[in-house]
Amino acid sequence: MKKSLKIQNKLLFIVPPHLTFDDFINPAYNARIVQKGNGNFGSVLTDMPLGALSLSAYVKKHTAVETKLVDFNIVLNKVERFEFNSFAEFFHDVLSRVDYSPSIIGISALFTPSYQNMLDIAQCCRDIFPGAVIAAGGGVPTNMYREIFKDSSCFNALCYGEGEKPLLGLVEAFDKLRYLEENPSWITRGKIESRQSFRHNFIEDLDEIPFYDYDICETDEYGLNPAITAYAGVKEKKQNFHVMTSRGCTFHCCFCSSHTVHGRIMRYYSINRVRDDFKRIRDQYGAKTIIFQDDHLMADKQRAFKIINIVKELKITAVFQNSLALYALDRKFLEALKSAGVDQLLLSVESGSNRVLKEIMHKPLNLSIVKRVVDDCRELGIYTNANILIGLPGETKQDIEDTRSFLKTINANWFLIFCANPLVGSEMFNICLKKNYLKGNYIGSDYKKAVVETEDFTAEYIQEMTYILNLELNFVENSDFRLGNYEMALKGFENAIRAKNDHALAYYYAAKCCEKLGDSEKAQRYMNSAHVAAQKPFWRKYVDMFNISL
Repeated sequence: MKKSLKIQNKLLFIVPPHLTFDDFINPAYNARIVQKGNGNFGSVLTDMPLGALSLSAYVKKHTAVETKLVDFNIVLNKVERFEFNSFAEFFHDVLSRVDYSPSIIGISALFTPSYQNMLDIAQCCRDIFPGAVIAAGGGVPTNMYREIFKDSSCFNALCYGEGEKPLLGLVEAFDKLRYLEENPSWITRGKIESRQSFRHNFIEDLDEIPFYDYDICETDEYGLNPAITAYAGVKEKKQNFHVMTSRGCTFHCCFCSSHTVHGRIMRYYSINRVRDDFKRIRDQYGAKTIIFQDDHLMADKQRAFKIINIVKELKITAVFQNSLALYALDRKFLEALKSAGVDQLLLSVESGSNRVLKEIMHKPLNLSIVKRVVDDCRELGIYTNANILIGLPGETKQDIEDTRSFLKTINANWFLIFCANPLVGSEMFNICLKKNYLKGNYIGSDYKKAVVETEDFTAEYIQEMTYILNLELNFVENSDFRLGNYEMALKGFENAIRAKNDHALAYYYAAKCCEKLGDSEKAQRYMNSAHVAAQKPFWRKYVDMFNISL
């Protein structure tokens, strides 16, 4: 039963853009772009902010409170023209028009591309809502609290790890500033100066968290999330809902920092709770696709089987954004996925070098498993995206060549090649700091921007090799085209064209597919576009590199 409070609290959750202002205004030539009325801008991908949705549901369960969400990723996508000189100017314009007077403002920052945006939003909030308590949570505040307090004077506190219990305590506190100083799950400037330690305050039984408060977000506006845009075959871009059925991860992958927020011990929602939530999402919101954001869904394989059976029972589609542990994807489980309607999977292969997987990444995977899973998926008709990282400290150019050679031997439908990014809180980040491997503005970097430079390679080499591997594996050596599956290959090439409408290689190989499929008119149209695009110096370089006749 909700408690009655003398003071009505109003919470405003804010999600900063997941990219920097420069990447939005001046997208890299090989980046996905979006067209607005006044030009091309960097594409803003969207994830439902499950942290805010969980926090909102939890505090509403226990106390009288009103909540509102501003997700600037959605706001940016909906803006028809962008004519601001900075994100700070944009944030101020949007927030000054919010018809709401929050007593508490919570800013969510999961990854460092949001870092400067988080600081700018805090400054805008301090100017517009001077009486509000301003806090932030997520992976960035948990791991970069010293930097944040150094760079900004706007925050009252930062949350250490998960925020349900700490936020509820803040809402219920009469003297909120005193509560922030006394509770060990809140980081304040004073505590840092006095060298106090901080503690996680986990909810052990996740069933204590109510059904996520999806009502505070614009559910139909999350069609540009990474899970959906990655797949060439996904037609339905709306009515997809993000879920998380567990928290924690037992792995020790060097590039991951999720344990700093959720811990390494697995915690679960009960199977009955999962079923009830999925059914409600389907019946109340008309959801057609469930996008899992669990860090390690396969930690309990029998539980995972039960969840797949729920997906099948409810006749909804499942997408696994954070991949499923490959070692657990035996034929029986893949068949269960296929019978439940799962027809695409992200496979976190990460490297094609056994040495890198074992000695550097600490990833429990052998390359023989990768081949078996990819072959099984192709036999079963499950579309596969293979996720690859290059440029880790300790990796060599030979390791990258070994990865290149191995990946040419597997028949994944598509490859997602990324620059290894040093997430704050990860082992990789700590190694890079210790050995001075970080170059340039690494705080705002993402997986498309190389910022690691070691004795073995430069950041420029990793940046270039990332794109070369992308072109070679997805276009020149495309497995669907090579195996004669021209319709599927064409979907991949056309997906690339939608992301970048001057992609010379995508047009060229799309034309080749159309020739094989007997559509000579479309083939000629695509080939003409390939010729035009190939005149640009950027594309001419790669056309010549791969000896393409254009």
